[in-house]
Amino acid sequence: MSEPTLQENLLGAYLKDRRSKLDPAAFGFPAERRRTPGLRREEVAQRANISPTWYTWLEQGRGGAPSADVLDRIARALMLTSIEREHLFLLGLGRPPEVRYQRSEGVTPRLQRVLDALSPSPAVIRTATWDIVAWNRAATVMLTDYGALPPTERNILRFIFLDPRVRAAQHDWQSVARFVVGAFRADAARAGAAAVVQPFVDKLCRLSPEFAALWRDNDVRTHGDGVKHLRHPILGPIAFEYSAFAVDGRPDLSMVVYNPVDAEVVEKIRGLIDAAL
Repeated sequence: MSEPTLQENLLGAYLKDRRSKLDPAAFGFPAERRRTPGLRREEVAQRANISPTWYTWLEQGRGGAPSADVLDRIARALMLTSIEREHLFLLGLGRPPEVRYQRSEGVTPRLQRVLDALSPSPAVIRTATWDIVAWNRAATVMLTDYGALPPTERNILRFIFLDPRVRAAQHDWQSVARFVVGAFRADAARAGAAAVVQPFVDKLCRLSPEFAALWRDNDVRTHGDGVKHLRHPILGPIAFEYSAFAVDGRPDLSMVVYNPVDAEVVEKIRGLIDAAL
């Protein structure tokens, strides 16, 4: 029986391509003349702690589907990035790998400039655990002065349940609170952060009986888009159309933009921003 064609064996072609781009000397392998560039099959197998025969079969499209553990070892052996590792799983198993949650280290200057360009629409970047890590001036004057708070206190659930000012600004606090808890639960689970947020959840349950009751409901929601009503201390009742967007290449982050539904409010927000400068 002939070996599968290149078109049929996409996993093998990808593995061969990835190993051909690695420098043997960087991994402590002899740098003598080689027939082809990159690592040899047996060197990849050695780094992945799997059988050289089994790895050869994978590249040749033989031996059946690999396990997730084997693909993980190969991904580490080939020094794959997160997106390359995901592509490897899609080729090998037809599904992405299980999520590995990583705490956010903030946003790039380029992403911050995107937020700033959206003004006078308030816009924020939040993590999968609903910590606010970036915002624009419109968000400062309309939502919360996040910069005046320690990073550990810039959490949306903390605002909703423990900050009387934020609570008073909600048009229908009970509905907002239920929605926030359900969406937070879904986001944390989707990002593989359920265990990471548990200490925070336990603390919030102790500090807020209302949060504890909603958390016990096990409700899940999706953020998506909709209309948010606020009572601003200066501008009074205001309605925003909000939308949430994934940040490409950063599965730990999402951007939420609040667009004023009234053109008159846009000018008022600009006035507040100018006054705060």
